[in-house]
Amino acid sequence: MRPARPVAGHVARKRFGQHFLTDRAVLAAIAAAIDPRVGQTIVEIGPGLGALTAVLLERVPHLHAVEIDRDLAARLRGRWGPQRLSLHEADALRFDFAALTPQPAGALRLVGNLPYNISSPLLVHLLAFRERVDDQHFMLQKEVVDRIVAAPGSGDYGRLSVLMQACYEVQALFVVPPSAFEPPPKVASAVLRMMVRRERAGVDFAPLQRLLAAGFAQRRKMIRKTLLPWLAERGLRVGHLDPALRPEDLDVAAWIDLAARLEAAERAGASSGGPADPARQR
Repeated sequence: MRPARPVAGHVARKRFGQHFLTDRAVLAAIAAAIDPRVGQTIVEIGPGLGALTAVLLERVPHLHAVEIDRDLAARLRGRWGPQRLSLHEADALRFDFAALTPQPAGALRLVGNLPYNISSPLLVHLLAFRERVDDQHFMLQKEVVDRIVAAPGSGDYGRLSVLMQACYEVQALFVVPPSAFEPPPKVASAVLRMMVRRERAGVDFAPLQRLLAAGFAQRRKMIRKTLLPWLAERGLRVGHLDPALRPEDLDVAAWIDLAARLEAAERAGASSGGPADPARQR
């Protein structure tokens, strides 16, 4: 196997999923989509060699960045002082993004070229900070973006689609080819815009996540054989859904409604010491 070619003197590390965006036109398009403004708290996840960082700092005087690679963190510190770049050397999967703003609601704007190997778990991790976030603009594997924005009934529609669309207004902006990166990945990428749904920013989505895990465990089977028995075991009988439907046939609103019913049934069961009365849940 041919050794990786250094990019600006740095060899991309596979364990961090590093593919550095180098296409200036794509960088400009991402910055235009983000449209950063003075006074906003902008946080770049995984700045890498600082290509997007530099473009953003042409528009705003300061931003935050979270970088796990020590060598890259040192390079970034040498390039920009703390008055321009507040660098947090940390794993984004464990980072407390709420610590970056004292405001309890809508202050952070998150951006980044996310490593493919952690993109889905990172998106789930960021759900905990929705009350502190205005929007998110991420470069992701195109396949992941397709799943996030997928419509009910399509092959791409699944757990990630429902969870992300329940929490954000999502929009696929444009596709980025492998040639825009060094080293080039084997797949196409896409830029995704995610606007926090303020009316649901404080909602606990743990019941929805449990529901989706059960509902999509056997996605090709009709819900009469999978989801409905699972709900019945938890004291929730649902008579308004066609039992011949499959999980991907239920839209986001239906999943949110089921999650609310499930949470109410679980609370009723906990307070009574047993499952909720199924007749009350119809």
